[in-house]
Amino acid sequence: MMAESGSSEVAVIGNVDLTSTELENNIINTMVERGTALLRRMEINVAEAEKRTGKNTVNMQETYTVYLIETRPAETIAEGGTPAAPDTLWRRYSEFELFRNYLLVTYPHIIIPPLPEKRAEFVWHKLSADNLDPDFVERRRVGLENFLLRVASHPVLSDDEMFLRFLTDVDSRLKSLSAMFRVKNPDKQFTALKHYSDDLNTIISQLLRVRAKVADRLYGVYKVHGNYGRVFSEWSAIEKEMGDGLQSAGHHMDTYAASIDDILEEEEHYADQLKEYLFYTDAVRSVCRKQDLIQYELEMAVQDLSTKKQQKEELTSGTVRIFSLKGMTTKLFGQESQEQRESKLEALDLSIHEGEEAVNEKNRECKEFLQTAWGDIERFREQKDNDLREALISYAIMQISMCKKTGSINQSSCCRLMKMDYGSPNTAYSLFAVLN
Repeated sequence: MMAESGSSEVAVIGNVDLTSTELENNIINTMVERGTALLRRMEINVAEAEKRTGKNTVNMQETYTVYLIETRPAETIAEGGTPAAPDTLWRRYSEFELFRNYLLVTYPHIIIPPLPEKRAEFVWHKLSADNLDPDFVERRRVGLENFLLRVASHPVLSDDEMFLRFLTDVDSRLKSLSAMFRVKNPDKQFTALKHYSDDLNTIISQLLRVRAKVADRLYGVYKVHGNYGRVFSEWSAIEKEMGDGLQSAGHHMDTYAASIDDILEEEEHYADQLKEYLFYTDAVRSVCRKQDLIQYELEMAVQDLSTKKQQKEELTSGTVRIFSLKGMTTKLFGQESQEQRESKLEALDLSIHEGEEAVNEKNRECKEFLQTAWGDIERFREQKDNDLREALISYAIMQISMCKKTGSINQSSCCRLMKMDYGSPNTAYSLFAVLN
């Protein structure tokens, strides 16, 4: 079903009027280089998302989300001038999937950027697992924009005609394919890469699961401190000398409890960056599978050529394997005439020549794929190292900032408690230690 269904009900759940903080978060999540010719000519955005209700292909009512792709020329606007109106196009998530499948088929030697998750995974309890939840849809909108910018920044993918049609043409048609095969002699480099991709997938998955569990527990610990705020407020009501100090300390405890929402929301941006590389591992495995397919086709061509050469040797020498089909035919119908043998030899020579050309062609294809794919793998490795290093450093800085912020709140609470008369200088410290 196309996103432009005329009978749909529409509800906007995203908008283009982003705050400076949201724009900064989008930039953090969209770690791409804008050096390709396409990005110098064109600005690409996924501006907003809409929830729609309409009938699908089997005439059943369904609710789904569409995303607005905006493109406009990347031209310099004179001061006081008005930028050109963007070209707009609505796309469903399933259309992004079809387009990515097309890229996987057309560029098997390239590590295709991943899409954001289709369904909410690795979530902590405060985040909804509903695919239509506004927060999830917004994160997916940012992820889809990141996907388009990744493709647009790639030196090869950015020049693909279907990509430009996907950005501007509603009627583009995308295809996918699959193949089943078994390779006898897999390439060691790609085998090692596939194992690395599997290991990276496992590690990132475990990391995201641990992070979700920690976020759940941390959320609970912080929110429990909100009870202190309530208790201090009630206590302050029955005290004369200590009332103001208790009330102020309770306020700081409320602030401490509320701070976890911003902390975990900021953490979610870094989790999304890890998820992107979790999905990138599938793209790496797709390249490895394509290499296996090419290797399989080469092995089949070599095996076919070997069989034909063996048939020629048997026909030339007159020796026949006892359990071969030819041997059984000879026993049943007698020896072939000289003319028949010469005719078959001529046909086999032609078939062997064609087989040798096929083997040579597959060898060339295998070498070209290895050279091209490995070049893109090296590019991807550099991108991965830079992105993950930047994400982990930013995450560490964020954690340090969080500790300083919570420490400042705790210090303020302690100072308020110390201003009250407890009869002992260490009583405030003791009480504060119990509370924490």
